Amino acid sequence: MRIYLDNCCFNRPFDDQSQIKIQLETQAKLFVQNKITEDKLELVWSYILEYENSFNPFDERQKIIADWKNQAILDIEETDTIIQLASHFQNLQIKAKDALHIACAIEAQANYFLTTDKFLLKKDKQIPQIEILNPIDFVNLL
Repeated sequence: MRIYLDNCCFNRPFDDQSQIKIQLETQAKLFVQNKITEDKLELVWSYILEYENSFNPFDERQKIIADWKNQAILDIEETDTIIQLASHFQNLQIKAKDALHIACAIEAQANYFLTTDKFLLKKDKQIPQIEILNPIDFVNLL
């Protein structure tokens, strides 16, 4: 099973853990990461993940996230197809970077796009090419 984690998903363990929802999402994300390291899930990386992570103001967090590129089975680079698909998603009121993440996941033929972004989770029905899930919901499928 091939998955794509967006930047907010990668950053979830670094968020304030005082809310139970954030704690649960963190645990689910860490569970997913464990399955990746066990080769039970295939991770997709992309140029937009790398780009967004490069702006992380915390060097240690940036490095920890960047190291996940080494676990990825694919590293998606920008293509005209991705740009066109992302443009279509922007017409659905999805922000440019988020649209690029989704387009990269689709280009990689990922089965699932994992995010903790509430707005993107609500867009799932408008993007039939891939299932957009919160990490908790994804873990419930396994």
